Amino acid sequence: MNTGKFAEQRVGVLVDIQNMYYSARVLYKKKVNFKEILKAAASGRKLIRAIAYGIRTIEGLEKNFFDALQKSGYEVRTKDLQIFPGGVKKGDWDVGITVDAIKLARHLDVVVLVTGDGDYIPLVQYLQNTMGCRVEVIAFAESTSAKLIEAA
Repeated sequence: MNTGKFAEQRVGVLVDIQNMYYSARVLYKKKVNFKEILKAAASGRKLIRAIAYGIRTIEGLEKNFFDALQKSGYEVRTKDLQIFPGGVKKGDWDVGITVDAIKLARHLDVVVLVTGDGDYIPLVQYLQNTMGCRVEVIAFAESTSAKLIEAA
């Protein structure tokens, strides 16, 4: 079986930390080993960039976690959790990940999206059809959009 993975491929890995963290916590009551994810995503190919996108809370409890990600080989991008009137909280990187993927695509053969979020389907289609990139998805099957898997 041809997996489509070759040592000379240039790979970029983009990780939606919140999606993976909460999927692991809710589904398995476990933590994600992001170092192993990076190793699996690269799969012996040329890793060009690995970016992990996270949300900072007011308490700042995630600082050590973000530091550990950096030591594992990720560039870490963070933004503050937004708290709206009435207490509604929002924190996501969908647009940021999409913009970075499009900007990086011209330097990559493969974009690995580490998320199960179906919002990335148009990005997957754009990267494949317009930029000529192979797209791979790493996520938990139980929390991954079936349409995202189909698109990739």
